Amino acid sequence: MPLAMVSAGEPCIIKKIGGREEVRLFLQSLGFVVGGEVTVVSGIGGNLIVNVKDSRVAIGRDMAARIMV
Repeated sequence: MPLAMVSAGEPCIIKKIGGREEVRLFLQSLGFVVGGEVTVVSGIGGNLIVNVKDSRVAIGRDMAARIMV
């Protein structure tokens, strides 16, 4: 299931990251790695705020749709 579909407060494990190579590298630099834990904090105006590696990151729904949990 894509990260964009996860409800707030539910911890998930990242299974796969799709998209072009530069998109995957960008997400990896933010801490989104396969096997890592991510928790959706809230969704505001089409964007998601997520906890990843003890920090909060805001990403768009299109980017969150590429992260499979």
